[in-house]
Amino acid sequence: MFGYIRPLQGELKVRELERFKACYCGLCHTLRRKYGLKARFILSYELVFLSMLIWEKDEPPVIKRKRCIAVPCRSKRYCAQSTALDICAGYNVILTWWKLQDTVADNGFIRSLPHRLAAAVLSRAYKKAAQEFGSFDGIVRKELRSLSEYEALEGRSLDSAADRFARILTSTAMGSAREERDRPMNQLLYHLGRWIYIIDAYDDYKDDISDSRYNPIALRYPPVGEEISAHDLALLRTTLIHSNNLICLAYELLDENAWSEIIRNVIYFGMPDVCERVLSGKWPLRAKHARGQGSGDRGREDEGSGERGQGSEDEGYETG
Repeated sequence: MFGYIRPLQGELKVRELERFKACYCGLCHTLRRKYGLKARFILSYELVFLSMLIWEKDEPPVIKRKRCIAVPCRSKRYCAQSTALDICAGYNVILTWWKLQDTVADNGFIRSLPHRLAAAVLSRAYKKAAQEFGSFDGIVRKELRSLSEYEALEGRSLDSAADRFARILTSTAMGSAREERDRPMNQLLYHLGRWIYIIDAYDDYKDDISDSRYNPIALRYPPVGEEISAHDLALLRTTLIHSNNLICLAYELLDENAWSEIIRNVIYFGMPDVCERVLSGKWPLRAKHARGQGSGDRGREDEGSGERGQGSEDEGYETG
């Protein structure tokens, strides 16, 4: 998927980091249990975050140990089966499938071959997830079609483009039983989707210009050569910070749950850190290329951030 929604490790307590890894590994195990071994390779940070967000407030995580295919010589801690993980595993498969379809549609036959192959491998898992989460699959299909049509017309409104993707993220809360939290949850997820769409568009800014592909930021803020101007970059940073602030405000209206400390780390520290690294060109290319292959976030490492003393380094979590 994307890989932007992650904690800032240097600001996590040791026990919080261990629990985050357990949730990450828990979603990986759930993907394998429900959708097969190959589905583990699409594991996404965004869906790990969502699983913590929709976790029932009175449900304590059940942590167990199990051997991991990534580190077979020793067992690792993971979250055992839960409703939130089951939901997010299905959503992970559906979102990845449609992301692959979108990438295939945007590229020629030769360039899209790896994505066609990945989609073929994921086909059985997608059919199973779509059958279980039909409403969500329908929303993703509808909104991505609307977004594709808008892109085909080269729509120049950054907000209009981001809105279509944000509505997909908003719909992810419908599998949760926390109906009393609908309004702040919807606000949080909407701006999370908007933030992801805009940051991803900027991450692809130079590549899209070079390949003459649609990029809403390039249309809204025309490049000087292949670079965005300092003035326009400041405006873009402002709108991203605004969405991040609204995410934080909405979260404080929600009930506490077992993951609240980690969630706050992600939205108060992790997202601003990723934002600055992407806007400054320090976001690791390896992560970007992995996203383009539709391979999820597994085993990804941040490079050259210049902030390793701040805990910016991604250990990959050796998931299982």
